[in-house]
Amino acid sequence: MAPGIQAGMLIGSRYRLVKELGRGGFGHTYLAEDAYRFNEPCVLKAFVPQVEGAAALQKAQQLFEREAGVLYQLQHPQIPQFRELLRDQDRLFLVQDYVEGPTYLDLLNTRRGYGGCFTEMEIKQLFQRLLPVLDYIHGVGVVHRDISPDNIIQRNVDSLPMLIDFGGVKKLVANVNHQLTQTHPEIVQPALTRLGKVGYAPEEQLNAGEANPASDLYSLAVTALVLLSGMDPYDLYDRRNLSWSWRNHVSLSTRFGDVIDRMLAVRPSDRFPSARSVMQALGMAVSGIIPPPPPIYPPQNISQSPSQSSSPPTYGATVAANPASPPAPLRQTPSPPVSYPAASEAAQDDWESQEQPYPVTPIQRRSGGGYGFLQAMIGLILLIGAVGLVWWVSGQWQPGTLGDRTEDTTDNRDGVSAEEQARQQALSARREQLGISREFFVPLVDGIFYSRYPDLQGKTLTNNPEDNELRFRWDTIAAEMLDVLENNLSTAARQNLGRYGSSDRQQWQSRVNTLYVSSTALNDLADARFFDLFPEQATAEFIDQPIGQIWHGIAEDQVRAMEAGERRQELVFEADAFRTAVSDRLDPGQGMVYVLNLSEGQLMRLNLQAPTESTRLSIYLPRPSNETPFVLADSPDRTWSGRLTQSGYYEVVVVSVANQAIAYNLSVAVDNVISDPDPAETPEPEEKEIENP
Repeated sequence: MAPGIQAGMLIGSRYRLVKELGRGGFGHTYLAEDAYRFNEPCVLKAFVPQVEGAAALQKAQQLFEREAGVLYQLQHPQIPQFRELLRDQDRLFLVQDYVEGPTYLDLLNTRRGYGGCFTEMEIKQLFQRLLPVLDYIHGVGVVHRDISPDNIIQRNVDSLPMLIDFGGVKKLVANVNHQLTQTHPEIVQPALTRLGKVGYAPEEQLNAGEANPASDLYSLAVTALVLLSGMDPYDLYDRRNLSWSWRNHVSLSTRFGDVIDRMLAVRPSDRFPSARSVMQALGMAVSGIIPPPPPIYPPQNISQSPSQSSSPPTYGATVAANPASPPAPLRQTPSPPVSYPAASEAAQDDWESQEQPYPVTPIQRRSGGGYGFLQAMIGLILLIGAVGLVWWVSGQWQPGTLGDRTEDTTDNRDGVSAEEQARQQALSARREQLGISREFFVPLVDGIFYSRYPDLQGKTLTNNPEDNELRFRWDTIAAEMLDVLENNLSTAARQNLGRYGSSDRQQWQSRVNTLYVSSTALNDLADARFFDLFPEQATAEFIDQPIGQIWHGIAEDQVRAMEAGERRQELVFEADAFRTAVSDRLDPGQGMVYVLNLSEGQLMRLNLQAPTESTRLSIYLPRPSNETPFVLADSPDRTWSGRLTQSGYYEVVVVSVANQAIAYNLSVAVDNVISDPDPAETPEPEEKEIENP
């Protein structure tokens, strides 16, 4: 600790120092207990300007107080709350919330221990949770300046990533030092702390001190590559050619790799201008960015010395939780990985012997839809009062036992840390909040777990320490799936997961037929969204697997959208007009169905103007047959012309296969247009059950 400061000391008659956490450009950082809040942990950052004389010290503190005002603007659940400025004798302290949890550098080091790193899906999940935070701080004019794995904490209470150690605080100190030098040239100041870490910060920030939102995005991209590769930035950068060579060490999807490259561009003007633009490029829902609520209490002015304060002041809302009453999980950004297991080999035989529509392993295609398994086991769980995940005496994970794990004092919980139990509680709470049944969710995650780690087929996950990392992998997949389900399915669709089957597909067929849309066109829209989310399923027989339930949920949402006047539009021709056109835009995985009532013998010319290889075009007949099921199907072509062979409603389906939003223009010209068609005279399309969309 700094001279004159020791553990147990009471700062400001309120904060009892526990230990030193670190030292940096700001000064010394301490863990303390807040005596006014039941000894709640908090962080004190001590500002000790290197000046001599009472006048210079007072001037430094005044400048610091003024410069620190911007920190109180930051009111976000994923940023430690800055509580107050506190003056104690000749020292100035910045008080903020304490965030308990490992840094992402700690998590990476744990994985390095067994030769593992973060996956692309995990990094996308991290982006989905951090980019809204960056969008917020940039929106209030604050740049972090020091994003790196050791400045992102995975908060224990809910596993949300927290941004800590703002480089802006270091810049604040640098500004104070600079202003002191201008007003007191006789004062010799220490060398300024570099604003940003070498390897993580871009050149313009390190060399010229220039920082903007694009600088933070650069650092976030480097952080992602370090987590993906387990390597230091120096090893991912080609110093001879002055360019990033990460592709020699990390394999990413084309879309995500292109985004990372742009974030790492040398010139700031070539990078993404905002966190929101990165989210759009990745196909993430920017509508999910919700401004945080205003603070419950206004920011406090700097506290005076103990003798000038007779009663405990009131402060803004805190992020840190009292262990006796943890806060409800925050849902303003996607929520965290929380621990639930993959199926054990020991229980697999028992499970397979029951009537199960969706086995975990091996994955095999079965017809039908709907769940209803392990009812007897679940009833037994309730009878014996076991809350949450079921453990046999052997302490092995069991399949299909997802639940609310809130309290269990039995010995079979030995070996599971409080942190892991907290994550399980948070995941269970979030699953329930989203309306997703546990009977569906566990086999869904199990199936993905085994497909992602096929070498673990049949592996029994125990509560022993050697399986901690495997359980963490399962946790991460579970969190990824909750993100997918929350961001891509309606509440009604999520509640139906596990219940969909062939009868639902038949019902949707009847409903879209009334709109002169075929089930084939409906399938095109559902496929586009589903394969954008799960490209590996494009060649799989997924319809009767747990993951196929997500396809059904997407399809049901498409039906509702068309009935609401979205995702479907009828194109009509004005009187005496032979051409009609429409312009629109599509997000990745999005599609649109256009219907036109045309007559046999007419000559049709269709032109789709869109970026190259960004769309798939289909043209479906009013009455398809085995010999002629379509005019075009899922084609990269953008033009078609020919003489129509049937009368009735033709469907033109446009879906996006691009990795970012695209604009397009569709024009249709026909000869001998029927200007006032009578739908009653138009036969409805014949339908067939689509067994494998």
